[in-house]
Amino acid sequence: MAEPIPIIGGTGALGYGLALRWARAGQPIVIGSREAGRAEEAAERVRSEADGAEVEGLQNAEAATRGRIVFLTVPFRAQSETLTNLKDALSEGQLLVDCTVPTAAAVSGKAARTLGVWQGSAAQQAEEMVPDGVTVISALHTVSAKRLAEGGALDEDILICGDRKADKARVASLIEQIDGLRTVNAGALEMARIVETLTPMLISINVRYKAAAGIRITDLPEGDPWA
Repeated sequence: MAEPIPIIGGTGALGYGLALRWARAGQPIVIGSREAGRAEEAAERVRSEADGAEVEGLQNAEAATRGRIVFLTVPFRAQSETLTNLKDALSEGQLLVDCTVPTAAAVSGKAARTLGVWQGSAAQQAEEMVPDGVTVISALHTVSAKRLAEGGALDEDILICGDRKADKARVASLIEQIDGLRTVNAGALEMARIVETLTPMLISINVRYKAAAGIRITDLPEGDPWA
């Protein structure tokens, strides 16, 4: 039986969209929220939209213990508080996939403007906050949360940053279970400071074109980029 995928902040737009897509792909999901009741409401919505979905809704800390690869999909303004509350829940050997983006929307500004992060990126800030032995991977910054949740067709690349290929490959294998997503090894975790800035750029483009554009990397060779 497949191991559940915990999605912290799974009641938000991105987290819910991922939960729905993975549930439709046959993956068991655990949706986390600050309130267990809200998490279960989101889980019930997924079950109603995906036949046979195995979805559970739990409080964030409990959800984080349910799988070895944990996805953090909270807004940037909630990242620090959430990780502080997860210090006793995350454990050595887990991967934390940070999907947060430091945009000005976190401080009541425009989502198309990037905030500076002292550590360099939201992912590097997360790396400083997780317990010893927990590895941070950066991913899923350029896919449209709305498109994920509404079920529209996807045809784009997901840039993954992290310091070990083997860890990135584990995350990639889950992401590529979502039809229409291809993963690309974008380098070390420090590259997240560049990838995270693509999100506000895409927001700006999509507002102007009334679209849900993503990223496509051209001219990649065939074969396994994670080998």
